[in-house]
Amino acid sequence: MAVQPIRIFGDPVLRTPAAPVVTFDKELRKLVKDLTETMQHAPGAGLAAPQIGVSLRVFTYWVDDELGHLCNPELTLSDDYEEGEEGCLSLPGLSFETPRARRVVARGMNMHGEPVMIEGSDLMARCVQHETDHLDGIIFIDRLDAEARKEAMKVIRSTEWFGDHAPKVAFSPHGITSGWL
Repeated sequence: MAVQPIRIFGDPVLRTPAAPVVTFDKELRKLVKDLTETMQHAPGAGLAAPQIGVSLRVFTYWVDDELGHLCNPELTLSDDYEEGEEGCLSLPGLSFETPRARRVVARGMNMHGEPVMIEGSDLMARCVQHETDHLDGIIFIDRLDAEARKEAMKVIRSTEWFGDHAPKVAFSPHGITSGWL
């Protein structure tokens, strides 16, 4: 296991929809372990594979002492929404009030290819939605209304890290190029 560098806002891999996981092998298990270790080291509530430069549909989560992961998530969202403070490891040090469904049911697979279902509300629901967005090339500020998004971009442009990303192209053992696709 190894802590991996987290890709920062502006890196193209964060805007690229990730490929489905089709091979549930030793390399995927290593990826899940790397994601978990990187997330815990950061620390964060969740981390998606594109955030470490691997364009595969897998994320890890660590919410209310529940540690887990999900491959190829499919979400069912509740009709009731709430605003809540949300941040992202790819936008270090920033958070914005973001609307999310209050409850979620997520279905997918674990790293062994076995079916998994996650049911959650509040922080768990927010985390699952946030990480699944990463797999679709969506960053949480995309969920803000136009005025809030404009203000968020102003704040982002003023950070010391904005524009400093230096994406490297790496290759996944799963045949998926990470970095620029």
